[in-house]
Amino acid sequence: MASARSNRDDLYRDASTQYGAGLERLARAYEADPEHRRDLVQEIHFALWRSLETFEARCSLRTWTYRVAHNTAMAHVVRQCQTKLQNLMTLEELDANPDKTDYERMANEQMALEYLLKLIHRLRPTDRELMLLYLEGMDAPSIAEITGISPGNVRTQLHRIRSILSGRFHGRRRTS
Repeated sequence: MASARSNRDDLYRDASTQYGAGLERLARAYEADPEHRRDLVQEIHFALWRSLETFEARCSLRTWTYRVAHNTAMAHVVRQCQTKLQNLMTLEELDANPDKTDYERMANEQMALEYLLKLIHRLRPTDRELMLLYLEGMDAPSIAEITGISPGNVRTQLHRIRSILSGRFHGRRRTS
């Protein structure tokens, strides 16, 4: 028993050292409120530590870590959304909903990043999850392994999301 716990602690240390910054970015993308974000980061780390008890290395530690993190973040979003459902949009609604932001005044890179995160926050949780994994540098097969969606569907959905976000980010609507 002590050996299993020691192994879990070692795995957790490795995962948090290697992927801690990515988990922070993931939490930031899922939760806009800084106070709730701190809670989400703690939830993710606790869920990761707890889950490593059953880790059997059938996938990489990276895949396991992000799968646990995204599942925890998705559960957090669902809990938060039960009171804010009216603020979440489908891709089509996001594409059709005009935005009053003046993009040309976004001179500073931080403002641009904040706007991109705002758009990502408005996506449904499944679309948000795909985009966040993509932004973490994961390829379609890795995302498919984490989400349970086929690699082809991941590529198709990512293309749609990137197209719509790019159009919104640059102040134009998608034409196709």
